[in-house]
Amino acid sequence: MSTSLLATSDSVFVIIDVQQRLAGAMPAEINNQVLKQLVVLLQATQVLAIPTLVTEQYPKGLGPTEAELTEHFGDAIKVIEKTCFSSLNSDEFTKQIAATGRQQIILTGMEAHICVLQTALQLQEKGYQVFVVEDAVSSRVKANQDNAMHRLRQAGVVVTNTESVLFEWLRDAKHTHFKTLSRLIV
Repeated sequence: MSTSLLATSDSVFVIIDVQQRLAGAMPAEINNQVLKQLVVLLQATQVLAIPTLVTEQYPKGLGPTEAELTEHFGDAIKVIEKTCFSSLNSDEFTKQIAATGRQQIILTGMEAHICVLQTALQLQEKGYQVFVVEDAVSSRVKANQDNAMHRLRQAGVVVTNTESVLFEWLRDAKHTHFKTLSRLIV
């Protein structure tokens, strides 16, 4: 599988299950860092018009997506409820991904070793180019997250970070939105 740079014209940004009760179970410092990176990425996707999908795992039990994120949702962001661990096992998610016509899927969210991992591996099996943003995913136990990142790398999934994603989308300091987006990195 090719591991080309991310392109705004071929990217889809996905936030998996960053919900109130699940986020509350994460180590506080890690949760704050993940939320910060997700806000940066959400703002960038809006400026660059990159399609964004959000999943919620059994929201009746785990609550809605964190308010810190939803306040940055535009009208175009689709929230998909699911009970399956791999988002690709949700017919609505699969339909929404296919409808974009794009091949580069950028995954973030919770939990890295369950829903993010299973989604990444299944997307890759279907021929998508999958990027997991390591500083924008988490698990309740760090060893589980580390194991997930190791498994993903072994499987050929690209494990990246927020700054790399932003600057791959921009490609050049002359980009129209360079100043706006580079200010998001603090």
